[in-house]
Amino acid sequence: MSTIHPIVDQVTRRIRARSAASRAAYLEQVDAMAARPPGAQSMGCANVAHAFAGIPGRDRIRIVEEKAPNVAIVTAYNDVLSAHAPLAHYPEVLKDEARRLGATAQVAGGVPAMCDGVTQGAPGMELSLFSRDAIAMGAAIALSHDVFDAALMLGVCDKIVPGLLIGALHFGHLPTVFVPAGPMTSGLSNGDKAKVREQAAQGLVGRKELLAAESAAYHGEGTCTFYGTANSNQMLLEAMGLHVPGTAFINPGDDQRELLTREAMRTVLDITKNRRFAPIGHVVDERCIVNAMVALLATGGSTNHLIHWVAVARAAGITIDWDDFSDLSAVVPLLARVYPNGSADVNQFQAAGGPGYVIGQLLQAGLMHGDVLTVRGPGLKAFACIPTVQAGQLAWHEAAVSGDLSVLRPASAPFSATGGLKLLSGNLGRSVIKVSAVPEDRHVIEAPARVFDSQDDLQQAFKVGELDRDVVCVVRWQGPRANGMPELHKLTPPLAVLQGKGYQVALVTDGRMSGASGKVPAAIHVSPEACVGGPLARLCDGDLVRLDAVAGTLAVLVSEEQWQQRTAATLPPALRQANGRGFGRELFAGFRRHALSAEEGACTWINND
Repeated sequence: MSTIHPIVDQVTRRIRARSAASRAAYLEQVDAMAARPPGAQSMGCANVAHAFAGIPGRDRIRIVEEKAPNVAIVTAYNDVLSAHAPLAHYPEVLKDEARRLGATAQVAGGVPAMCDGVTQGAPGMELSLFSRDAIAMGAAIALSHDVFDAALMLGVCDKIVPGLLIGALHFGHLPTVFVPAGPMTSGLSNGDKAKVREQAAQGLVGRKELLAAESAAYHGEGTCTFYGTANSNQMLLEAMGLHVPGTAFINPGDDQRELLTREAMRTVLDITKNRRFAPIGHVVDERCIVNAMVALLATGGSTNHLIHWVAVARAAGITIDWDDFSDLSAVVPLLARVYPNGSADVNQFQAAGGPGYVIGQLLQAGLMHGDVLTVRGPGLKAFACIPTVQAGQLAWHEAAVSGDLSVLRPASAPFSATGGLKLLSGNLGRSVIKVSAVPEDRHVIEAPARVFDSQDDLQQAFKVGELDRDVVCVVRWQGPRANGMPELHKLTPPLAVLQGKGYQVALVTDGRMSGASGKVPAAIHVSPEACVGGPLARLCDGDLVRLDAVAGTLAVLVSEEQWQQRTAATLPPALRQANGRGFGRELFAGFRRHALSAEEGACTWINND
């Protein structure tokens, strides 16, 4: 195994030093929880009877009299999410496998799971980011029954995996394995889908044609086939050693799928029955978090994880920030071209070698910590492999060669010498941009600002032709404290149309885009957000704004004296009132009030007293 790259080592040491006190406090709590007698043996008889009254008698005997391991299943199943629809039958499969192995399993609880694809551009999207913390709370409620020796987390999509992970880390004494369902098979290509969206934005096709294209793209069970937050989740879990190796991108209907699901139960029971030390609180350490960050950068993954993995790290007592991502991005090569930073979908990514190939290359290049603890044992090398079925049994082989160099390249000959994410800073605050899909001649944009208070206002201005010019579109009041920081995917088609006409166009916002801005330069997650007096609140129409992804700057080009004399606007009363009413948004007032900044993970559960 190669020597660790000096910058990766430096960033890891910096994180470890910064997190020393909080990590020590976290591990002290984890170890205290692990030292207690098992709940089923120490709690009162009425408690025990309640916990196991609903399970078959033989399972009850196993748990109570034979003291067999009992595994919690926490599921995010619903069939509104195509990626979660296959999870419907997973609990019975997992319970069956547990019985085969002399153990038991119970569905400890379900957690909410919303589809951002359904709520895009709608009021429900304002609950999306905060659903992560609601999911973490749901997972905690499920595990709080305290009659479990291990846990399996069933979930795939955007906020669900980070939420389950945050919840699991608050029960860090439990061995925990994550269980995905895989992507849907390829339908209408992501590129062709994007073209129809742009045509619809221009009025060239109607709703019937647009719906037909969307339905051909999103056509069955499994995750969406572009490399957004959901599929980035799966890549990061592989890099963290929290999956059965190679599980991420096997289609729901594939012969391997059920075998891999059963293997998840075997894996977590191997830890508990053989007393192999691998509680999730110890597995997820500083090196594990850095491995996840490196995997994200090497694959051009979702910008949402510059928020989510900050929160995940905090749940394990670890503090990371955007400077850590930026420093890693400067040395981590881009190894993958998957839509939106390429034409391939995740099925082609998997066929070319998938996570196994990427992890193997990064280990060889010294860009990942190979000496970490995983659910499969010490060392990450097992995750540089691809699963196959031989004589009805799972087997793994090394992913040594790319199956398609247009999709996956070796670290010695990458698509780019640096990662796909860039930190921007200047008098407009701190921001991030996903540059992996942006043409190089668009990495620097300087144009007059057009300031909008909502994404609907921008859409309307586009429709009436007011944006047919060089323009930096600024959409403010979109941060966590203002309205829950919705994703602004609906802005991608009109901005892409303007760019296609030859205009210099960029987006600047304190909201999210998930990397779905694609070829349009987008400075997102601007912090501090406008709602708390951030710099975007001072911008005016016509101000010259420069977004420079080469130099890493985001600035308004006015004199310092003039800028300091500006009075910051405040969230318009009508917007403030609308943000808190309808679609259940009233219930999330506390989340908005207590949310930290995007760079701090937008956490709502941190006690800063």
